[in-house]
Amino acid sequence: MPASLTITFTNRILQGAAASLLVLALAGCSTTKDRMTTGSVPKLTKPVEEMDATELRSATDRLGQAYEKNPRDPVTGVNYANLLRMNGRDTQALAVMQQVAIANPGDRNVLAAYGKAQAAAGQFQQALDTIGRAQTPDRPDWKLISAQGAILDQMGRASDARQRYRDALDIQPNEPSILSNLGMSYVLTGDLRTAETYLRSAASQPTADSRVRQNLALVVGLQGRFPEAEQIARRELSPQQADANVAYLRGMLSQPNSWQKLAAKEKTPQVAGDSNTN
Repeated sequence: MPASLTITFTNRILQGAAASLLVLALAGCSTTKDRMTTGSVPKLTKPVEEMDATELRSATDRLGQAYEKNPRDPVTGVNYANLLRMNGRDTQALAVMQQVAIANPGDRNVLAAYGKAQAAAGQFQQALDTIGRAQTPDRPDWKLISAQGAILDQMGRASDARQRYRDALDIQPNEPSILSNLGMSYVLTGDLRTAETYLRSAASQPTADSRVRQNLALVVGLQGRFPEAEQIARRELSPQQADANVAYLRGMLSQPNSWQKLAAKEKTPQVAGDSNTN
């Protein structure tokens, strides 16, 4: 697997000829995995988002050893599960979080991470229920609300998902990760122009990271403007990381009838109310 930044692309699965994208944009960015939290875990030499595949495997091994020594520790368990998911080991991540959640049933962060692991493993309704238990009505967490939106999108409930993103934006206006999630929601229904509008807004925010811009590159590429997409994809990345992302983007866009069918779908009149169309 290429550099970790390519997770933004590789967590999207082509669904049939329309190339719909499953966006696991949970708790922070559409397309993103969590940063490592601090705690009694092995120190990392660089941010997780900047690690290449070899570094990710090494970090995962070290976190795995720490987890084996203390499987009840919530910080170690959550961090280990996050790294497992970044390595594509969703089933193992879910098993880890099940054990951590049993040991820490009232920990809000653990419940949120457990919900993410459930969603990554395709257990969408269970994920919604778990993340709902992590939420507190008097102090709602916009990251959890955005996570619910991402899960609803994967369930084909686009209208409900977009309302969740807008609820999150009411709490955290102009948050790039939410705007990115909202943009990718429109990709799922083939409305690429609207998707690009939201993604450009997300990418223009001062706190936007490279992963948001990789989503923008994807949507631009899906519209057939590959030179522009490649230029966006190469920003702020090392040459090796940029080459990996561009290669993946080229490969995905070369799928038969991928962006062409999405572009054609975009021209089809949409049902009022942001409803999902297939």
